[in-house]
Amino acid sequence: MLLPESQLYIDGVLRPAKGGKTYDNIGPWTGEVIGLAADASAEDVEEAIAAARRAFDDTDWSNQHRYRYELMKKYRDVLVANRDRLVQIARLEAGAAPGAAFRAHIDGALNGADGVLECFANVKWEEDRGVRKEMGFETKRLVTHEAVGVVGAITPWNVPLYVNIGKVIPALLAGCTVVLKPAPDTPAMAAIMGELAVEAGLPPGVLNIVTGSDPAMAGEMLTRDPRVDVISFTGSTGVGKKIMENGAATLKRVFLELGGKSAFIVLDDAPNFAQTVMGSMVIFHAGQGCAYPTRLLVPKERYEEAVKALEMAYAGYASKWGNFDEPTCIMGPLISKRQLERVKGYVEIGKAEGARLLAGGNVRTDKGTGFFIEPTCFVDVRNDMRIAQEEIFGPVLVVIPFDDDEDAVRIANDSIYGLGGAVFGSEERATKIAKRIRAGTISVNGGMSITGDLPFGGYKQSGMGREWGLEGIEEFLEVKAIGTRLL
Repeated sequence: MLLPESQLYIDGVLRPAKGGKTYDNIGPWTGEVIGLAADASAEDVEEAIAAARRAFDDTDWSNQHRYRYELMKKYRDVLVANRDRLVQIARLEAGAAPGAAFRAHIDGALNGADGVLECFANVKWEEDRGVRKEMGFETKRLVTHEAVGVVGAITPWNVPLYVNIGKVIPALLAGCTVVLKPAPDTPAMAAIMGELAVEAGLPPGVLNIVTGSDPAMAGEMLTRDPRVDVISFTGSTGVGKKIMENGAATLKRVFLELGGKSAFIVLDDAPNFAQTVMGSMVIFHAGQGCAYPTRLLVPKERYEEAVKALEMAYAGYASKWGNFDEPTCIMGPLISKRQLERVKGYVEIGKAEGARLLAGGNVRTDKGTGFFIEPTCFVDVRNDMRIAQEEIFGPVLVVIPFDDDEDAVRIANDSIYGLGGAVFGSEERATKIAKRIRAGTISVNGGMSITGDLPFGGYKQSGMGREWGLEGIEEFLEVKAIGTRLL
């Protein structure tokens, strides 16, 4: 056991699940048990929902804007003070290599908290809309923005702290109360947020955390319960559709951040063409990122040059991944045996479809007893192949040639997804293409399009609504118009 036993956090109290029930937390590096997690029952989830409802309905939490802001700053500070513990959890529980654990997993999450806290000052709680004469008399108009209510936050296993913070802190800043339900694979990262909430002094019931081995039970309860006003979900498109169905009966507000198959477009005038192509390798955190560009689009006239550059890049990276102790390592194992089998299945699909396997594709038991697969690249790919259309969520890059700018845009948009993307080339030309790609976040020449003060979300079947930034706070607000007749 490398991690302490995690507990539930309900109504301000850290406690075991009913009956003391626990389940094994499996570490991706070894495939062995690294800790025990509280295994919540339906009764535990019921208590969490009831606590969140009471904290919203029976306290002044939603009206104390300055108090919430100061408390969230304190919570952020407590999280920062425990950075080393958070990094350890990300490495052991999520399989994050050292370079990924410190960057996207923890510092990305903490910096994101800073960004969204900075946006809080721009929330307009009241707006004077002036006086208007209507129906023969004058009315003074006021528009207010107020918290929606209870939020059910359902989060994935890939970058758990980042997504947990992206839902919890904006919702609490808005004045909502929250029930956080993390993925079964990463309970410790959610559980420590409960522990640190106690240290920060969060009032009882405003944040509740329920971990469990059943991937669906708590989520089903949250999405169907009429006491829950909002569902904020990050995960697969298939589950997102189910959540919409469940929430329809009570007309819940639903935020969905779903799958992606983002394009990485390198134009013929991109500076350092070969180096840019090499930078498209899908290796960071083993490709387990929803907005990760996994379709490399290169011009036909430079296709062979791109393929040779990739061949060199993958050959040079062959010994630089899967090292638990190397500070610069950014690729470790996949999260689970199930995910390993899924990715290996797509490798076989790619071969069967006629794509050429340029590099990787093998399960690597020599790396250890965990869930390791090599960085993988397919070339000679058509955009209608399954490996180009379906989200693999692993270290697999597919390379597709395009004729001209119009063809690049067409291929990029020929997807059910629209979450992220990247374009490299002369700035004016690349920006023009970026504006035509139907996706929520686009990087031009390596620019950061995903930060805590910018909205994040997708088009099409990549979801609806926005997380982070001012827009991420506003997702949790209702709008009310008040008209007062002037006598």
